[in-house]
Amino acid sequence: MHIDVTIQPGFKDKIPTVDYKGKRKWLYVFQPKGKLYRMRSLFSLIYLAAFFTFPFIKVDGNPFFLLDLTKAKFILFGKVFLPQDFILFGIGMLVFLLFVIVFTLAFGRVFCGWACPQTIFMEMVFRKIEYWIEGDANKQRLQARNTWTTEMYLRKTLKHIAFFLFSFLIANTFLSYIIGLDALKAIVTGNISDHLVGFISLLFFTTVFYLVYAFVREIVCTVICPYGRLQSVLLDKNSISVAYDYLRGEPRGKRKKQALETAGDCIDCNMCVNVCPTGIDIRNGTQMECINCTACIDACNKMMEAVQKPLHLIKYASENNIATGAKSRFTYRIKAYSAVLVVLAGILVTLLVTRTMFDATVLRVPGQILQENSDGTISNLYRIKIVNKSNRKQPYHLQVMDGDAHIEFVGQALDSLAPIAETEETFFIKIPVGKIAQRKQQLRMQILSGKDIIQTKNVPFIGTY
Repeated sequence: MHIDVTIQPGFKDKIPTVDYKGKRKWLYVFQPKGKLYRMRSLFSLIYLAAFFTFPFIKVDGNPFFLLDLTKAKFILFGKVFLPQDFILFGIGMLVFLLFVIVFTLAFGRVFCGWACPQTIFMEMVFRKIEYWIEGDANKQRLQARNTWTTEMYLRKTLKHIAFFLFSFLIANTFLSYIIGLDALKAIVTGNISDHLVGFISLLFFTTVFYLVYAFVREIVCTVICPYGRLQSVLLDKNSISVAYDYLRGEPRGKRKKQALETAGDCIDCNMCVNVCPTGIDIRNGTQMECINCTACIDACNKMMEAVQKPLHLIKYASENNIATGAKSRFTYRIKAYSAVLVVLAGILVTLLVTRTMFDATVLRVPGQILQENSDGTISNLYRIKIVNKSNRKQPYHLQVMDGDAHIEFVGQALDSLAPIAETEETFFIKIPVGKIAQRKQQLRMQILSGKDIIQTKNVPFIGTY
């Protein structure tokens, strides 16, 4: 079926943030008002509360969340993960990547508009500070065109001071997720010369956040962030995103309530463009720059109410849903990715559930095969490297399951392991000569913490030449 839709002048013939001279065009974004904006504001409050309180929460003495790259120590939900857990980290990253792919295939770039830190801080914090100090978008645009007054200089100065102070707060919180709250307190309260690297890092992140939210702004979403490019190759005609119903809206035109029967519902008020944080015209179709923030939906619904037209001229819908009226459905591509996601998530959960408190490696000491002892035993020399992954000192000892074998430690045997630390000890396993039936056999050795068996290791034992 052929659908005749008139292409309006200006359809995709310009970049919204660049003028005809190739210079950046500053966006003066109208503040949205509506049901979806209120929902986003509520979600943002919860998001910000979690962001600023998580560093203060501890579970079993551990931070709730920590990504300490300097020490290669990661803490998630109070559980410590060390380099020995790299396979968990790798599978976790694959699960996250597949989740992003599946979510984007089905629902477009919703994460960007509702949960991305860049959007939440920009639209729900810094933009609101700007409205409060400088006024709404129309007032800001008018002031920018006129000669600045003393009041304008004062307002601009106050705004940038507020931006810098809030950026400093974000930088402190961000660093607390990387080095921990205790280390951050030492940097802030201690002598600068004793924490010079940390202090420089704090200033660096503060400056970056300030520049991003004061000047770079939407360029992060439209140029810098790779997710927008990823979206371009993932979306298809069945993906749900913020979309303009061109069949209902075209041909558009400025008119009052007494609209002609032949005209579309779009009154060409440009409110959907005015509220867009990236400056695009959603009526030009799905675009990489669209972050699915739904500001245009609220703005359009408000105008539709004003001219007594049905709501949701702009809505969440797929291209096929608008063009043919077909209901959105899960495609084979989404199902295939989802199946792989479920499998990997299952593997990750299994590994997390079966993850032990200790991580141990037992190896025979190189250069020595066996020792024939005067007491009529054969011994092999071993070295164990063991990591205590818990945040507490744990009791520890070794025992061999095979009754004829026993352990003899080199030096003092360990009876406990320090928290979050790797420990090493050397020991002999001895077996009477008469009890050795083969040249090479596997012995079972248990690693215990008190009465709890943490791991069982198979170790090779060389009995004869």
